[in-house]
Amino acid sequence: MSKQVLLPTGLSRAVVIAAVLLALAACQGETPPPSDVAKEPVSAPSSPLQLPDFTALVEKQGVAVVNVSTTQTTPFGAGAVPGVPDDHPLHDFFRRAPPQEREDPSSSLGSGFILSEDGYILTNAHVLDDADEVTVRLTDKREFKARVVGTDPRTDVGLLKIDAERLPTVRIGDPASLKVGEWVVAIGSPFGFENSVTAGIVSAVGRALPDESLVPFIQTDVAINPGNSGGPLFDLRGEVVGINSQIYSRTGGYMGLSFAIPIDLAIEVSKELRLHGTVTRGWMGVQIQDVTPELAASFGLEAPAGALVAEIEKGSPATSAGIQAGDVITAFGGKSIRNSGDLPPLVAATAPGTKVPLQLWRKGRSREVEVAVAQLVEERPAERPRDQGAPPNRLGLVLSELDEAEKRELEVTSGLFVESAVGAAAKAGIREGDVVVAVNDEVVSSLAGFNKLLTKQPQHRAIALLVRRGGRALYLAIKPDQEPRG
Repeated sequence: MSKQVLLPTGLSRAVVIAAVLLALAACQGETPPPSDVAKEPVSAPSSPLQLPDFTALVEKQGVAVVNVSTTQTTPFGAGAVPGVPDDHPLHDFFRRAPPQEREDPSSSLGSGFILSEDGYILTNAHVLDDADEVTVRLTDKREFKARVVGTDPRTDVGLLKIDAERLPTVRIGDPASLKVGEWVVAIGSPFGFENSVTAGIVSAVGRALPDESLVPFIQTDVAINPGNSGGPLFDLRGEVVGINSQIYSRTGGYMGLSFAIPIDLAIEVSKELRLHGTVTRGWMGVQIQDVTPELAASFGLEAPAGALVAEIEKGSPATSAGIQAGDVITAFGGKSIRNSGDLPPLVAATAPGTKVPLQLWRKGRSREVEVAVAQLVEERPAERPRDQGAPPNRLGLVLSELDEAEKRELEVTSGLFVESAVGAAAKAGIREGDVVVAVNDEVVSSLAGFNKLLTKQPQHRAIALLVRRGGRALYLAIKPDQEPRG
């Protein structure tokens, strides 16, 4: 009966021939004759790749990770039907039952970790939302009622205090030293399973998420699920580098995209919460966006870097400093701004009243201004519905003029309403309902003025439009279609 020989791939032809001869000789009980082919040395197999061992890290640091459970009490009045929405087909049927005058308790789970031996604990702000009672459970099964020292929804950081002494604590690391591709470990209570350990690598650093401009998130592929929120993210030195806060998911469960708040930011927030119960932030009064390659070319920048100022708020520090829409902020307080997401955390961390030098790129050259940072204020949204039709211009835009009432409604002093956007305009991201405020930094207030500016631009050169949308402004670069539109 013949024998089958499995040969590894990737070896040289000579080594394969030698291996076949040796196999045949073994089958016949003979030694193969010497051959030049057989004289080729065969390299020893390489040692297998060693994966990191997390056991020591978990043993030392896991004792400082806690389970955080909260209880919320929801009152139900007469005629209320707990658990049955008002628009449910059976709502009227259940409503005929005797009215329920009671309080319905609900609970949620999260994680946290101990900062100090006397019982200060970091977690996520969203873990503590609407909590009437917070319980902290240690790995030794002790439970404590916790006091909420403060929460900061903008960074999703929450600080708790329990009455205890000589507690195990975590060691704080340096998120700035994290490198993409290095191993990290999460410990928490996913779905209530306490002290669960998952591991992965750093996928990206300084990641900006929609509506989360104050946090430069650490992105990982560590498995994070409901209940992990507020738990620590460790590096291989056993130091906390982040607080596990969010996941990207289409199912509600882990899909390989997890986001952690850098621990240095969380620690600064916790210090203010401990001292004041709230957080005071710096504010400059600008709306910014990334600089795309097309926008960089239209502004004369060598590379697409910096934070492009799309709009200035009236009466803001930016206005007083002389900052203008269309400026590109390349440095704040001596620190380079590579992406727009780099700027908000720096401004927010600046104490109100501090004067900070800014490096700007404006109209083809660099300049420096000084801004006196003020306290953060909220932005006001604006919306504007409208519709009518007309043939598109060569950018693919159908525009109409605004009357004074419409300008007041949209909070603009000039601009043209976008009735529709097709072709190049649609590709650039312009939408129906936008207001075009300027063309290559020149303000427009009439269709005639817009068309005049448009004729000055080379036929196929990218054009930067300043657009107002829903209470904010942004620059969009349009590269006109090769053929003009009707």
